Amino acid sequence: MKTDRNFGVVMILCALAYIASAYNLPPGSMFDKLGPKAFPIIVAVGAILSATTMILRPDAEPDWPAIPTLLALAFASAVLVAYAYALKPFGFLVPTAIAAGVLSYQISPNARHAPIVGICLSVGLFIVFKYALGLNLLAFPRALMG
Repeated sequence: MKTDRNFGVVMILCALAYIASAYNLPPGSMFDKLGPKAFPIIVAVGAILSATTMILRPDAEPDWPAIPTLLALAFASAVLVAYAYALKPFGFLVPTAIAAGVLSYQISPNARHAPIVGICLSVGLFIVFKYALGLNLLAFPRALMG
């Protein structure tokens, strides 16, 4: 109960900060009656309603995972943060292959399959994002692409 209530209070504070930042957006065009502020405010109001529900009707205390599981989650989070920083300087294919391979190994520790999964996922996602969705992705670093 205490966990849900604490999280609810934190979420309300975050949602209020989100609303405050939405008011700093420049006004929209004359064709958009609501302007760019409407959507963030609607999302924040939804978050406030959800957080209020968590405060008023909390669940029982959860069973937190053991320390090794928490460390594995922290490691996966660190891999994803490093991946986000590596995308721009190293292109899409190499960082995606490494991150997908590491996370695949973490899910199922098989040293043979993890690199294959990483490479296949990297190439497959690149094809989908670049050609099916039309995103402007660089496969490799800009210096190598010319």
